[in-house]
Amino acid sequence: MTHPLDPPADPFEVARRAADDIASLTGVERHDIAVTLGSGWGKAADLIGETVATVPATEVTGFSRPALEGHVGTLRSVRTAQGRHVLVIGARTHYYEGHGVRRVVHSVRTAAASGATTMVLTNGAGGIRETWAPGQPVLISDHINLTADTPLEGATFIDMTDLYSARLRAVAREVDPTLDEGVYCQFRGPQYETPAEVRMARAIGGDIVGMSTALEAIAARQAGMEVLGFSLITNLAAGISPTPLSHEEVIEAGREAEGRISRLLADVIGRVAS
Repeated sequence: MTHPLDPPADPFEVARRAADDIASLTGVERHDIAVTLGSGWGKAADLIGETVATVPATEVTGFSRPALEGHVGTLRSVRTAQGRHVLVIGARTHYYEGHGVRRVVHSVRTAAASGATTMVLTNGAGGIRETWAPGQPVLISDHINLTADTPLEGATFIDMTDLYSARLRAVAREVDPTLDEGVYCQFRGPQYETPAEVRMARAIGGDIVGMSTALEAIAARQAGMEVLGFSLITNLAAGISPTPLSHEEVIEAGREAEGRISRLLADVIGRVAS
């Protein structure tokens, strides 16, 4: 069975069709900000503002049902107190699902086609710094793409300088001056990183390890969006953590931290929307 994003389809045309679907299903013609909710961040949608509409992602062209527990599988249109419209994406396709990069970044391209000029990307990830603790939110200052893949096709040369907006990170620190920041390393997954891979990530400048976000951020930059990234440190990475890693640990850390980090994220989005 073919998928709308399979070659030779134009992924940007598919994104425009998806944006039209969202406008029709939500009654909101244009969204100003988009946010992808990763593991642990799901409650933020309830705090951003008034929910105008919630639709199953599978009703929108090109979207698939999430494969991972912790992702809600919906697209939600939220109106902030300032009257701005936020597209909340609870349906993330991960690279390790094997569907190809077009489907990984389809949500970002759809957000751009919906009018969003700011893309907020969140995730649950492993921390390399021993001073970080599970449940701690960290700003992403830069990334290292270790997937050996890219959403860019052909001779498409996009500048990655200041990919994770210094302006937006400053806004986030106005909300919470204690926020630390670090470099995110996206591995292919789905296996967790080995202790040797974590040492490699640290040696090349990484502070956070995970399986999402970098490819999405590249697509957002290509679309001309301003990007803000947050990682919830759900565990210390392999070789640093004294215990074996598990997805249950990630989910539990997200549950314990979700109230605090969701309020943080909602407050940051409110500041950005003002």
